[in-house]
Amino acid sequence: MPKKIDHEQRKEKILQTALKVFAREGYRDSNLSLIATECGISRPTIYQYFKDKEEIYYYAVKLVTGRMFNKYASFAWSTDQDYVARITNICLDIMQTASENEGELTSLVDVMLQMKKEGRDFNEIIMRRTAKLTILFKRLLRMGIKEGDIIACDVNRVADHLLLLLESSCFQVAFLDTFDMQHSKNLVSTYLEFYSANALPSR
Repeated sequence: MPKKIDHEQRKEKILQTALKVFAREGYRDSNLSLIATECGISRPTIYQYFKDKEEIYYYAVKLVTGRMFNKYASFAWSTDQDYVARITNICLDIMQTASENEGELTSLVDVMLQMKKEGRDFNEIIMRRTAKLTILFKRLLRMGIKEGDIIACDVNRVADHLLLLLESSCFQVAFLDTFDMQHSKNLVSTYLEFYSANALPSR
């Protein structure tokens, strides 16, 4: 009886292998034949999952951001923590996850930079895939203001600031060996504490 193939598991294996190949060979010099060989599958098989290198990269971004949003959207509305704590914990978990997956993150960012040099700018894709997280932050901020947990503020600006802080941390994890993650976490926590209504007396 033929062995049942877990297609999602195979796609992830192709993805992980492709990122390693991209990082080692450079995006331009990588090809699906090389990725297929290192995966232990044939080139026609890899075409069943991805049509080209760009689709592999897009899938990587989609997979990471999709899982991230599902995880945090579920947490955001299933806890009795105040809204500042919810946003803070989401941010800190993103940063911790980035730190724990430094190798994969470095490969993703390295590929993005290589593709940009070749005239392929994936900024729009990144923005589209992180839009849900920004929307989640805005919803939590508005609910926090409504419930009295968060002081009145420019919700759009604060959400944008949070995304910038997270993006900065991720890039620094990918490229700076001296990056201090704890310092960055403290920065985010302090920034959000400023908007906490509960912290008003200490200001």
